Amino acid sequence: MTNQEVTLLTPGPTPIHPRAMAAFYWPMRSHMDPDIFAYNDQIVLNLHKLYKTAPGAFTSLLSGTGSLGMEVGFANLLEPGDKVLIVSNGVFGERMIEMTQRLGSEVIPVRFPSSQPVDVDKVREIAHQTMPKVIAIVHGETSTGVMNPVPEISEIAAEVDALYSVDAVTTVGMLPFDMAAWNIDYAYTGSQKCLSAPPGLAPVAFSKRAMEIVSNRKTPVMTWYSDAVGMQAYWQPGERKYHHTVPIHLHWATGEAIKLTLEEGIPKRTKRVRQVGNAALRTLETVGFSAHIPESYRLPTVLAVKLPEGLDDAKVRHQLRHDYFISVTGGLGDTAGKIWRLGLMGENARAEHYARLMEALAHILNVPHLPHVFDEMMAVA
Repeated sequence: MTNQEVTLLTPGPTPIHPRAMAAFYWPMRSHMDPDIFAYNDQIVLNLHKLYKTAPGAFTSLLSGTGSLGMEVGFANLLEPGDKVLIVSNGVFGERMIEMTQRLGSEVIPVRFPSSQPVDVDKVREIAHQTMPKVIAIVHGETSTGVMNPVPEISEIAAEVDALYSVDAVTTVGMLPFDMAAWNIDYAYTGSQKCLSAPPGLAPVAFSKRAMEIVSNRKTPVMTWYSDAVGMQAYWQPGERKYHHTVPIHLHWATGEAIKLTLEEGIPKRTKRVRQVGNAALRTLETVGFSAHIPESYRLPTVLAVKLPEGLDDAKVRHQLRHDYFISVTGGLGDTAGKIWRLGLMGENARAEHYARLMEALAHILNVPHLPHVFDEMMAVA
């Protein structure tokens, strides 16, 4: 174990912003302290801005990672036997399917090959045939770097009067996201992704319609910890009711990270991720890497690149980590050993971090021109 700083170019966690890190030095408070409630109230308001919710929505932080955010949505919106249509073209779409099966739902998987785009017409056809209660999709499939057509699927949900749940783990806070305009009923992310806060919290948003359905369920939510009505009693102003002991310092750090996101603004963050990502891709292409996903459905925040022929994936990533203190993530499932997934979320979408990667690869691959090419690409990005 070493205290040496590691440059995280992974699709999560991302580097923590210094202002978020500084919140860990704030004095401890009780989870029922007025200071905590006042700070949480600001988090709630900022999450409404971040997600662009419609009036009447409920936002909060869940004490758990993004996978808890995924599970909480299904646990609240679905009762045993309810139909849920899940659009899947990667690992996290498959995780949705597994979760809803465990909850006793009637799962209607609409699968597409990994790394391939969603066929909206096929989703529409199956949705009209089955009339599900909920339609769910991953906005940015982290496992492959595919961006899925969330606005187009929202039209289908409206046509069949289904609730619409969206995994926004690699998009909200870095790319345009609009719950109100896209008629999304539930969305979630993880604190360690685009917000660049520490792992451990899931910022979530329920629409007014979703909360009305949760409040009028025929059966209780299957897990006490995941019950949104119970959470709401703690988060909403008025007579605050104890639910569980929230991780105070994670709230403070994530709250600061959300403020930083809104201060910079999504348009500037989107521009930043595209500039750094395009420069990184063009530079890597000069030494045999190539884009794994075509531009038309490429996820800007997780750049998936195919490895050059003959490159030893495990060896090079080991050298990057142990000799240069740079962490890069490989592929998942059928892409293992074939691609790298480079994170461009929050604080790892910075030119200086990718300049370090190019310098390291210049030594490892014996291609001294690489840093200069990256500088040139950034200049014209």
